[in-house]
Amino acid sequence: MPRQYGGGGPRHQTKCRLMLLALASWNAGVLALPAASGLDDQKVLSPIGTEAASRKLNGRFLHISDFHPDELYRVHTSTEESVACHRGKGLAGSYGAEKTDCDSPFSLVNATFAWIEENLKDDIDFVIWTGDSARHDSDEQNPRHESEILRTNRIIANKFVETFSTPQHGLSIPVVPTFGNNDFLPHNIMLPGPNKWFAAYSDIWRRFIPEEQRHSFTFGGWFYVEVIPNRLAVFSLNTMYFFDRNAGVDGCAHPSEPGYKHLEWLRVQLQILRERGVKAILMGHVPPARTESKQAWDETCWQKYTLWLKQYRDVVVGSLYGHMNIDHFLLQDVKDLTPELGLDKSYARGSPDESLSISSKEDYLQELRDVWAGLPKTVARELDEETSAGDDEGAESDKKNRKKKGKKHSKKKKQLRKIGGKYAERFQLSLISPSVVPNYFPTLRIVEYNITGIEDTPVWRDTYDSANPSSTLALPEEDTRDYDNLGEMLVEIVKKKKGKDSKGPRRPPKDHDLIVPLDPPKSSLPGPAYAPQVLTLTGYTQYYANLTHINDDIPDDDVVGFLDILSKWRKGKHDHKEPKHGKPNPRDFEYEVEYSTFTDKAYKLPDLTVKSFLRLAYKMGQKDVSGKSEAYDAYDEEEDEESGTDEAVHGALESTGKKDKGKNKKNKKEKNKTWLTFLSRAFVGTVPKEELEKM
Repeated sequence: MPRQYGGGGPRHQTKCRLMLLALASWNAGVLALPAASGLDDQKVLSPIGTEAASRKLNGRFLHISDFHPDELYRVHTSTEESVACHRGKGLAGSYGAEKTDCDSPFSLVNATFAWIEENLKDDIDFVIWTGDSARHDSDEQNPRHESEILRTNRIIANKFVETFSTPQHGLSIPVVPTFGNNDFLPHNIMLPGPNKWFAAYSDIWRRFIPEEQRHSFTFGGWFYVEVIPNRLAVFSLNTMYFFDRNAGVDGCAHPSEPGYKHLEWLRVQLQILRERGVKAILMGHVPPARTESKQAWDETCWQKYTLWLKQYRDVVVGSLYGHMNIDHFLLQDVKDLTPELGLDKSYARGSPDESLSISSKEDYLQELRDVWAGLPKTVARELDEETSAGDDEGAESDKKNRKKKGKKHSKKKKQLRKIGGKYAERFQLSLISPSVVPNYFPTLRIVEYNITGIEDTPVWRDTYDSANPSSTLALPEEDTRDYDNLGEMLVEIVKKKKGKDSKGPRRPPKDHDLIVPLDPPKSSLPGPAYAPQVLTLTGYTQYYANLTHINDDIPDDDVVGFLDILSKWRKGKHDHKEPKHGKPNPRDFEYEVEYSTFTDKAYKLPDLTVKSFLRLAYKMGQKDVSGKSEAYDAYDEEEDEESGTDEAVHGALESTGKKDKGKNKKNKKEKNKTWLTFLSRAFVGTVPKEELEKM
């Protein structure tokens, strides 16, 4: 049984320090900011760090996303739209205004890092930090500016260095950052590199970007880190060049576009890793969401990325993203690939909107469910048989089974082809973690992976030389683009794009041949994303901070209404209310376990392979009791006996699909448990059961 960290709170001394920080910030009228210096106060490292030599792999890493720190946040201010917890009077809490669209106070940032240092620091092997470390542009009286964005990003970078390093040995583990769509100006618009922002962040993230990757980063904002040397690399994808809302670029189909260059770089690097026997985790900010209402990536980028993952399925361990603030997952289907790889733009969907209300996000989740409802029944029937036949033995057992013959085996093989074979290689998995910013509750995730046989492998060590001078916080001047007239430039870009669209699909140059990566060698086993083996992601534990309890400002009988849940700007319970204490009187800050896939009886995920999530998706897609497979029924019965679903979703009656007339209430209760658990967790348990039932 894996350990669950965070069952108890931080030590008393840490708690007292956090309490004093919160109270002092209220008295001062502004939350104290850490100094933006100190990143270079490390000694020059010796060639071999003694700390790295003694450190062993733990088989765990931290995924954390979307801090959105706000220097202007004030405690007990208004959560109204356009005020954004900057002024007025209201219930903005000491550690954040939970369940609203306000950004994070630095007290939450400080408390989060203090908790990580106290509870996680020595038990993880690396950190995946998926962007957005600046506030939103939510206050018209205080628009964002360049220096503020860089300053808050530098502060967060410093906090990572301070938390995971010692003066004698530098960083103890690697931290891998990436760009969020709020980490530059204009919001969402990243122009091709090299540019001023890449130059600025090459300094801010200098402790995290390997020296040999700096050229790639300054050129396109992408890089990778071998977090376990010669074993595992984490790729920081610059999803801004895939992002459908980035009007400064035009997809991934044409060699002149940075998105095209980015995916070519990724293809080459994955091929090199394949030849070296090294595996990869891909991470970025904006996930490859693709439903009827939400198209997060340009279709040409989605198509090529999906093709790359199909061809390098023996290399890629998993894909992790942030941005959307809700806990969920995506299954990309290679059957959605087209011969034109998106050049025909036939998949035209709704524009993504990062400020989606809960109702819009619920629509998006419902659309995912509609797709899952169409999964082949093979998922439940055949995968259950494979599981009972001994999948726990791992990929090696597959070799022994390949010689089986007979009609039954042939029929099973034919059925399995519908999902891409025994390991469901038709599909790809993306895991999206919720955020630190308390749009719901602050959240972070510890992911575990299989290190059997590599426990004593040499670990990453910090080779940064602090003798290199630090650059200033200002944007460098070598970028010759006219950022002052960027609006006019973007208008011209949009005009050109519309003109090309009116002439029909834009085609690559005649002399351009798409390089399709080779399939995995026939002799190779399925990759770690598909079959349990070394480096397979085995599960995760999700932590959250219950700010309603911690802030201790809201009367216990104050309940948020459904109309507020559906509004685009969410002011939460905090509107036109007086705090129950004249001065902030928060409780001790801590993160606690929300759920763990290792003990969770709702999802019953044996691991984080594609097959496990495909089975979960199939189960949640079933809206009609009569359409259940035997495996689905057995799964539900076992779940009922163990009574393991979340408290918030027990006893829910309503299906999210068509109403089933003539079905008794007992069946309605049983059939929706997993889906309602999924919905509850998507919003980090902040939406009451009765409101979930209305969705």
